[in-house]
Amino acid sequence: MTAEPLDSSLRVVGQPDSRPQKVFCGHCGRAPNGEPEPKKADPESRVCSNCGMGLLLQAPAEFAPSPSDPFLVVDGSLTICALSRVAEELLGITETEAVNRHIGEFLVPGDSEAPTSENLGALLAWAARGDAPAKSVVVRPTNTFGVRYWARVGPCGPPRAALLVLADAR
Repeated sequence: MTAEPLDSSLRVVGQPDSRPQKVFCGHCGRAPNGEPEPKKADPESRVCSNCGMGLLLQAPAEFAPSPSDPFLVVDGSLTICALSRVAEELLGITETEAVNRHIGEFLVPGDSEAPTSENLGALLAWAARGDAPAKSVVVRPTNTFGVRYWARVGPCGPPRAALLVLADAR
């Protein structure tokens, strides 16, 4: 009996990201124990040892936020799961007020009038599924005009979510 060749159109689903990953806190943005790029988070605890408030997440190293970057973690239903301390200051809202609310209550595409404007919701949903590479977009606070931020949108987790880093808002 011989084995039949595999169909070349088949592929592995949910392959792990082969890019170097960086672990960071979902609240303060720092790496665990202040290490610049830890290899692996403490398997005993997912709570940040620096601030004691955020869960440890990971994202591709070139995309992950620094402690001074404002960022939001958004799930596949476009609900905010976490808000960094710096984003709280920038947006004028606490994490407890933002969590479990739709991203559109706080941020919208920066140029919603342009016919080629990015669909922020779709980018976040794709990133939360891990289906899209990191991408830069322009966003603005909802109901605020004249303020724009460049933002990076990419995957993070676990659990799977999208990371929206307001890159030029410092």
